[in-house]
Amino acid sequence: MEIRDLALDGLKLLVPRQFKDDRGVFWETWREGMLLDGLGHPVKFVQDNLSISKAGTLRGIHFQRSPHAQGKLVRAVSGRILDVAVDLRSASPTRGQYVSLDLSVANGHQLWVPPGFGHGFLALEENSTVEYRCTSLYHPESEGSIRWDDPDVGIDWRISDLHDLKTPFLSGKDSEASFLKEMDWPF
Repeated sequence: MEIRDLALDGLKLLVPRQFKDDRGVFWETWREGMLLDGLGHPVKFVQDNLSISKAGTLRGIHFQRSPHAQGKLVRAVSGRILDVAVDLRSASPTRGQYVSLDLSVANGHQLWVPPGFGHGFLALEENSTVEYRCTSLYHPESEGSIRWDDPDVGIDWRISDLHDLKTPFLSGKDSEASFLKEMDWPF
C-alpha cells in the first residue's frame, strides 16, 4: 500500500497494490498499524458504515464535534464518487479549504479524513456503494454539517459530469445545513 500526503495537512490518499490475473483482482484494503494519528499512534476503527447512492446523490458535508470527532477511511466498493474533505480546524492555515478526489472500485483508492475535517461525496454513477471506517461512534448530539454549495468554500462538485442534472439529490438535513461563516469553527 502506498500512502500519499495530500495538499491539506493530515489528509492521505491510500493507493493499493493490485494483483491482477485471469481470475480477477486482489488488493489489501486495511491492515492494523497502516495509518498513524497525529500523535503517532496506530489509528483504531470502532464503526463501519456503508451507503448506496444513485448517481447525483450528494451526502455531506458532515462532521462530529469533539470529544466525538471522527476520523474516516473512505472507499468506493462499487461505482465512482467525487470525495471531498474540508479543513474545519480553527488554527489551521488551510481552514475552509478542500481537497477532492475520484474514488472508484476500479482505482481502489481510499481517502483518510482525520478528525477536524468535514466530509462529503457525490455519487457519479448509479448504485455507488461507499464504505467508511470511523474512529469514533456516531453521536447525534455532536454532529454538524456545512452547506454543500457554500460560496466561501467553493467546492467544484462537477455536477456537469452528470449531464442533465442541475442540482444534486440532497437529504433535508443537507439542504438546510449552515454556511461556514454562520457557525463557530467546530475544531
